[in-house]
Amino acid sequence: MKPDASTVSEIIEMALSDHVSFAQIKTLHGLGPDQVKALMRANLKPGSYRAWRTRVRQFSDQRLSYK
Repeated sequence: MKPDASTVSEIIEMALSDHVSFAQIKTLHGLGPDQVKALMRANLKPGSYRAWRTRVRQFSDQRLSYK
């Protein structure tokens, strides 16, 4: 089932936030990390998508070093 426009917008907003994890998005909307990445790729400009992926990757690397 394809999410409606308002749900897509909410998922994008959550994914762009540095305070929401992929696990929280999965709990609320049932989309796994790969599905969120596909949704972001389809709805963001290519440069914006690359910048987001870089930021998410760096953030997760930093989080691992804190634990």
